[in-house]
Order: sequence, then structure tokens, then C-alpha cells
Amino acid sequence: MAFLKRLGYYMVGLSIGIVFLTFFFKKKTEETGTSFCYFPNCRTLKDIRSKPVSYAEEVQKLLQNNQLDSLDIVHFFNEGEVDFGKSDTKSTSCKTYFIEGSINDKKAVLKVKNCLEKVLVEEISYTN
Repeated sequence: MAFLKRLGYYMVGLSIGIVFLTFFFKKKTEETGTSFCYFPNCRTLKDIRSKPVSYAEEVQKLLQNNQLDSLDIVHFFNEGEVDFGKSDTKSTSCKTYFIEGSINDKKAVLKVKNCLEKVLVEEISYTN
């Protein structure tokens, strides 16, 4: 009986501690904007978001003709899926990534060069 009583106290304390930590870390991440990226897709997109973005001429024309919005590209950087099979991750100066996502309910692939100082959006291609 003494063992079950101690186990009960332990479980109550553990439960209160887990609830406290959940609220504490949730509040801390909301205030500071900290995110915990452990998977390769998340880490790659976070690295891309941390750098200034420039656009190739083809993409700039799409932006100027209102066929594409810069918010669509930001959406790719936040919610996209990196295709590591197609991507060139071995380069030292600039790595090329293919990010899959959707624009206005159309599937699209964004080709991005991730250099040390900046990010270059090279092209956008729509898929079926």
C-alpha cells in the first residue's frame, strides 16, 4: 500500500510539472518567436527565411505583371516541402533547393539558390 501511495504522489507531481512546462514553453516561444526545428525540411526553410531574398528576371516579371505575389513566395518559405532528391545540397557556395507548394490551389515548384549571404528565387514552375 505504501508503494501505491508514493506512486500516486509521484504521478500527481509529474502531471502538474508537465502542465506547467507546457504553458511556460508555449508562452516563451510566442513572445520570442522561437521555433524548434529538428527536421531537415524545417531547418532548411528556416535558414532560407533568415536571409534577404532577391528574384531572377523571370520571377520579377511575374511579380510586376501581378501573376504572382511576394506573399505567395513567403508562403512557400513557411509551408513548403523541400524535395531533397532533386536539390543540390553538396555545393559549398550556393545550394539549390526545389520547394514544392501551392499557389491559388495550383501545385507549383520553386527553385531557390541558397547562398551564404542571400537567397535567389530562380524560377517558378507549375505542375499538374
